[in-house]
Amino acid sequence: MSQKTIVMILMGIGVAIGAILPFLWGAGDVLGGMPILSGFVGGIVGIWLGAKVVKRIR
Repeated sequence: MSQKTIVMILMGIGVAIGAILPFLWGAGDVLGGMPILSGFVGGIVGIWLGAKVVKRIR
């Protein structure tokens, strides 16, 4: 698996988790600002985590 693939997979997982979190605490509708914002933050965290994982594998 390539390094880019690992980062992209973890980014996707981060976006998904970030977008779902507002629904768990009842703070968002589907197209509201909070799920979009937290999905963005989750994507950034996923990219950061993916970079850490790739660096550890190398």
